[in-house]
Amino acid sequence: MDVEYLTDKNGNLKAVVIPIELWPKIIPIENINLDDLAESIENYCLNKAMDEAKSTALLSKETALQFLESEIES
Repeated sequence: MDVEYLTDKNGNLKAVVIPIELWPKIIPIENINLDDLAESIENYCLNKAMDEAKSTALLSKETALQFLESEIES
């Protein structure tokens, strides 16, 4: 069950489709307001990113700095 990203014809991100099966994991509150919704989605995404980072190889300091320098140049 994947989150899908919708883009326009130029490839610009326009929307995110979240499968209904994920909603209870993202928003455990039944009567939620928009502020809580935004915070819950942000927390879910940050937790997923942290989980993925745990299984990703760490870069050396030199490699990480080279990557950051290339990002600044582009």
